[in-house]
Amino acid sequence: MSKMSLNRRDFLSSAALTGVAGTLGTGALLSSCCGEDKKNVLTPLLPEAEWNVPSSLPDKAKDGVELKAGLIGCGGRGSGAAQNFLNAAPNVKIVALGDVFADRVDGCRRMLKEKYNQDIPDDKCFTGFDNYQKVIDAGVDVVLIATPPNFRPVHFKAAVDAGKHAFLEKPVAVDPVGARSVITASKQAVTQGLCVITGTQRHHQRSYIESYKQVQSGLIGEIVSGAVYWNQSMLWYREKDKNWSDIEWMIRDWVNWTWLSGDHIVEQHVHNIDVFNWFSGKKAVKAVGFGARQRRITGDQYDMFSVDFTYEGGIHLHSMCRQIDGCNSNVSEFVQGTKGSWTSEGGEHVIRDLQGNELWRYDKEKEKTEFQQTDPYVLEHVNWINRIRDKQPFSQAEETAVSTLSAIMGRISAYSGDAVTWENVMGSDLSLMPENLSLTNVDLKQYAVPVPGKAKG
Repeated sequence: MSKMSLNRRDFLSSAALTGVAGTLGTGALLSSCCGEDKKNVLTPLLPEAEWNVPSSLPDKAKDGVELKAGLIGCGGRGSGAAQNFLNAAPNVKIVALGDVFADRVDGCRRMLKEKYNQDIPDDKCFTGFDNYQKVIDAGVDVVLIATPPNFRPVHFKAAVDAGKHAFLEKPVAVDPVGARSVITASKQAVTQGLCVITGTQRHHQRSYIESYKQVQSGLIGEIVSGAVYWNQSMLWYREKDKNWSDIEWMIRDWVNWTWLSGDHIVEQHVHNIDVFNWFSGKKAVKAVGFGARQRRITGDQYDMFSVDFTYEGGIHLHSMCRQIDGCNSNVSEFVQGTKGSWTSEGGEHVIRDLQGNELWRYDKEKEKTEFQQTDPYVLEHVNWINRIRDKQPFSQAEETAVSTLSAIMGRISAYSGDAVTWENVMGSDLSLMPENLSLTNVDLKQYAVPVPGKAKG
């Protein structure tokens, strides 16, 4: 890549400053003509060959041999993943469906017929807790795993053991035992020549990819801290139907129960934590957090978390998430460097120097003119299918498991009041999966809202 020179005073005062970093690429962006302004020379955080981004991200995956997919988990996210898969490439189809509940399978089956003219025969529709193995054994090439998070490690391991490429929705687990299982299965997948993509769609969102490139090029300098947010209104919930057992109710209301979702710091906020892990290339080594429950209607989870994460190298990340109606909303990430900062707040991806001058902004309008497909939920399937058809073994599952473990550290710290380290979770035998999983009634008192610390006296 050729070097381009630019007078720093002109650079900072130019009306055409916005987007200039993207125009000039990743060379010595702020170096002077004579080379005397050494402090302004950009030093990449990583060599470009090591950047953790897709090598290409076209509107649609290449054509190739037919790929037959099985969907495990036919709820809202599973049905969405099936559509994303079908929209991502030619010559792909859904051939098998599985879910604990028949009504979920039936609803997804109708949708696929009405929207995509995909006919799923009766003998390829499976229910019950063992539906996942039946889907895997139904003559599929790839599986889409979008069950409630606690089931994902078991389903992923079964898919890898059977030699199936997998799309694994995030978070990949809800507890340390599950996350470590995913890490092991991810390594196994690569050795078997499989391709695994996870549902961390920001890795396939062009605005995040270009932001990552600017940060890695050194535009904000060395990363020293960050803050990540997912503050929004309350999510959906389901009151118990008189015909449901306790376990059926919890599974249908899964997003409100820690054993099923991991709590919203794990189920949802993992996206933002993962962005900081991705940009920094580091992992959290300690978490000290707190949280509370004030408005939630069902389940045993918190409404809010605030966590101070310490990362490798002494970097600190503030993590904040909340699900309460009528409060300030903010879903974004902020990364501070020695020379400037990057933020995604308000959907605008912007880099500023230490004085607040804008150095770079992602051009959303230009994206619309250059690409037809801008949905990152589809683009992650485009990347996945291209890797499968190019026979490029790859697994994103271990990386996402590390981010999931970071979020789990924050949850455990908030629930307990203790500091939680990476060594703690890697050595923990905590598993939230019930010993006997069946659609029965249970003692719901065991699902009490956690209270940290000790009572006075």
